[in-house]
Amino acid sequence: MEKAVNITINHLQHIGIPVTNIQRSQLFYEKLGFNNVMRAGFDHEDGKGTCIMMERRTIIIELYEFPAPALAPIRQRKDGHIDHIAFDVPDIDEAFTTLKEAGFEVIEEAPVFLAFWTRGCKYFNIIGPDGERLEFNQRM
Repeated sequence: MEKAVNITINHLQHIGIPVTNIQRSQLFYEKLGFNNVMRAGFDHEDGKGTCIMMERRTIIIELYEFPAPALAPIRQRKDGHIDHIAFDVPDIDEAFTTLKEAGFEVIEEAPVFLAFWTRGCKYFNIIGPDGERLEFNQRM
């Protein structure tokens, strides 16, 4: 077994779930005791999408709705879809360099900034052995 990389992971930051109707999903998670703590738009190749972060105590679920043309594959699924698991890191640039140098398959060329939360966040993803996406995220 290879030696583990030396990277600080604070905790599980969020689980990302693509949804077909963000309002309906927000109401569902509110009924489970979650509160909407962030709402932001994001650019997608098919237009503008919407993202909300639903929080209950230490659990955050990211719900996001793609623009209409990109929703078709999601609507076809019958068993739901969890898109990624995100880990909170204290230094996104250090995490990026460490994982890249350790030979992990990194999707992005560099950490990506999103205008989420109060001061934004930066993230990047690696691919696991079965195609799963693991996101590393730092709130700015």
